[in-house]
Formats: sequence, structure tokens, C-alpha cells
Amino acid sequence: MSMKRAIATLALFAGLCATPALAQEAFPARSITMIVPFAAGGTSDVIARLVAERMGQVPGQRIVNENVAGAGGATGLTRAARARPDGYTIAIGNVGTNAAAYTIYPDLQYTPSSFAAIGLVAKTMPAIGLRKDFPAADARAFLDFARANPGKVTLGHAGVGSSNYIICRQFLAATRIEVTLVSYRGAAPALNDLMAGHLDATCDTATSLAGSIAGGTARGLVVAAPQRLPTLPDVPTSSEGGIPEFQGEGWNALFAPRDTPGPVVARLNAALRKASEDPAYRRRLSELSAVIASGEEFDPAHVDALVPREVEKYRRLLRD
Repeated sequence: MSMKRAIATLALFAGLCATPALAQEAFPARSITMIVPFAAGGTSDVIARLVAERMGQVPGQRIVNENVAGAGGATGLTRAARARPDGYTIAIGNVGTNAAAYTIYPDLQYTPSSFAAIGLVAKTMPAIGLRKDFPAADARAFLDFARANPGKVTLGHAGVGSSNYIICRQFLAATRIEVTLVSYRGAAPALNDLMAGHLDATCDTATSLAGSIAGGTARGLVVAAPQRLPTLPDVPTSSEGGIPEFQGEGWNALFAPRDTPGPVVARLNAALRKASEDPAYRRRLSELSAVIASGEEFDPAHVDALVPREVEKYRRLLRD
């Protein structure tokens, strides 16, 4: 081999070796898809839209939300788990899709190890919404009615395995009432039926219910929080409503497919942190009764430690 040809071959080899590094440095070079595993309008969807808009401003590429509803969120998370691990497909998950689902759907096509955590986005407060003309003035009267009419009260949720379904299970475990659970493909369809009077009550989060309660199209029964929320000052806490065992805290976190390169995950994590510093973003989430992640909660390691604890917590709840 001539010296000139040898130099050309070495240069080509060096260029090929440098390609992955250059690709990582260029991330993101195109728009990113964020899978939202529920229908538009629910808590996860609202939070996903806010965080996607702010995060997209940091790396300079749009983050486009894609709603993939079904099986309490498992359909969307399955798609995310199977996506190419290059950072261009991520997902927003919650206690339903990334914790309780493993007990509810033992044949899931993904496991906790199918994902690389990006970071926690926000925490949410469980609540029970009531149709505005339901014949009960408060939580105690609602429970009395439900006990006097077993199975008659309809209680909607966003699909078996969703975080809203978990709220229903927590509420029923705390109250020991017998109701008819009604499953939807997302929180928004359930809330729409509540406001239309087709449902008696719905399990949701304060984030999702706040607007309809404030607008008078639904009523707040109780919120599972230690104190009343500033955004829902007239909605009693579960303790005030005589249901002290109804306590909990939901969360939303971002995930990428397993084997997504570390530098790409770090870039996405940095974008999440930067987005969370935006005053308008923080104010909007606060208005929605969501608590923004802080400190180590942003760390992927925090989410990695949180998920198995939540899996076990809901395994105990759902098998009781």
C-alpha cells in the first residue's frame, strides 16, 4: 500500500470512529417526540404540554407531544420502550404507567429496566370530583348515600392501570364503599362525562379538576392533601371530610428507552432543569395545583430509586 493510500485509509477510519461523538454533540438535530400515554386533556397531558414547550426552548428543537392512549397508559409506554434509544422519542409516565401497571398487567411488554429515567417533573394531589347536582352536600353525606345505595354510584377513571384508577382504589380502600367503576381512555373523557352529568364522581388530580371546579361545572368532594390547596380553597382535605386514610401523592417523570446514550439523557435532563427555572412555567404549574420537582428529585437516580418503591407500594394496595 502506498503512503498516500495509507494516509487516506487512516483518515477515513478516524472519521468513522468520530461519527458517534459528533452525533451526540449535535443532539438534538431534529424535533423530539414525547409520548403521552393518555388522551388529551388529562393531568399527564397538561403537564406534558407545559414541560415540552419549555424544554424545547432549551436545546433549540421542538418537542412534539403525541397522545397514545390505551390500557391505562400501557400502550404508550410499550411504544416508548420499543423506540430507538437515540433521545428522539421520550415519554411522560406516572405512578400508574410506571409502578401500578406491573401488578395490574402482569403480561406487560416492558419492565422498569426498559427505561432510562430523565428526571421527575412534578408531583400532584389526588382528588375526587363530584357532578354539580349530586344529592350530597359534603363527603360524609356522599358516603352515607353510597352505603345506602351499594353499587349505584358511578366513579370514573382514566383506565385500569392509570394513576386515576389508583386514586379510585385508594379512595375505595379508605372508605369501604361499593360503587360501579367506569373506565375511560383518559382523564379528560371521564371529566367531560362528569360535567355532562353522566357520571356521579371521578377520581383525578387537583391539577385536572381545578378548572371545572372553579368554573362551577363540577364540585370538589375532597383532596388527599395535608392542607387545603390555594387553588381549591373551598375543597376540604380528606381528613376534614372524615376520610383521613385517603392520602397520597402522584408524580410525573420523563423516561427514555433503555440504552439511550448517557450524554443524550444528560442533555434532556439539563433541558428539564432549565425549563423548571422559568417563572411562567412554575406559576402555571402552581395554578394547576402541581408541585414542581426540586433538588435531587430532578436526578435520574432519584427516579430510579423511586420507581421500585412505588411498584411495591401499589402491589400491596392492589392485591389486598
